[in-house]
Amino acid sequence: MKHIVLWITAFIITACSAIYQRVTGPTYPVNGEIRVGSIPLNYSFPRSHGGETNCPVEIQTNEPSVTGTIDWKRYNTNDDWTTVRMTMSQGFLKGELPHQPPAGKLQYRVNITAGDNTVSITDGEGIIVRFKGDVPLFVLIPHVIMMFGGMLLSTRTGFELFTAKKNLKKLMYWTLGFLVFGGFVLGPIVQKYAFGDYWTGWPYGTDLTDNKTAIAIISWLVALAMFKRSRVPARWAFAASVVTLAIFLIPHSLLGSELDYQNQKR
Repeated sequence: MKHIVLWITAFIITACSAIYQRVTGPTYPVNGEIRVGSIPLNYSFPRSHGGETNCPVEIQTNEPSVTGTIDWKRYNTNDDWTTVRMTMSQGFLKGELPHQPPAGKLQYRVNITAGDNTVSITDGEGIIVRFKGDVPLFVLIPHVIMMFGGMLLSTRTGFELFTAKKNLKKLMYWTLGFLVFGGFVLGPIVQKYAFGDYWTGWPYGTDLTDNKTAIAIISWLVALAMFKRSRVPARWAFAASVVTLAIFLIPHSLLGSELDYQNQKR
C-alpha cells in the first residue's frame, strides 16, 4: 500500500511540475480577454509555430464591425514595423505572420477597432513568436513519454529514502535509462527536426532545455556511482531527484534556439 501511495504522489508531483514548466514557458500562447467599446473579445495568440506555413493570428468574433491590424518585425533587428490588415472569415478576424526559418523569431502587436474605439491588445514590444520545423510524431511522442517517465521515475526513486530501499538500484537504473534515451537520444533528434541542430547547449550554446537535461543525467550518474561508496546511497538518489525536479521546473524553451538574422546563425 505504501508503494502505491508513493507512486501516486510521484505522479502528481511530476504532472504538476510538467504543467507548470509548460504554462510558464516563453512559447505558451498569450491568452486573455478585452473589451473594445461594448464588444468583449477573447484571444489566444501564438508564441510558437511549426511547419512551412505562415503563422495564423486569429480572434473569434461574430461582429462584422470589428477590424484589426497586425504590426510585425523580425526580432532583435533594426527592421521597420510592417502592418498587415486582418480579415473577417467564418466568425474569425484573421491575419498571418510570414514564415521564418527554424529558430527565427518575429515580434508582433495586434490592434483592434470597433466603431470609434481602438485597442492595442499587445502594448509595448508586443509578443514574440518562434518558428520551428515540423517534428514527426513518431519521434516527438516517444521523446515526451520518455522524458515524462524519467521525471516520474526520478521522483519515485527519491522516495526510496523513506522505504526499505529494496528497489533503489533498479529504480536508479530505470531513471537513468529513461533520461538518457529521452534526452540524449531522442532529444537531439527532435532538436534537429525543429531547429536544424542536434545540440545547442553547453559548450555550443545556452539552450537551457539541453543544459538542464545534461545536468539531470549527470546528477543521476553521480548518484549511481555513489551507490556502493556511500553508507546511505538513498540520500544520493534523493539529492539527484531534487536536482532533477528543480531543473525541470525551469520554464520550457527558456533561452532556446534563436536565429541571428544578421549572420543567419543560431
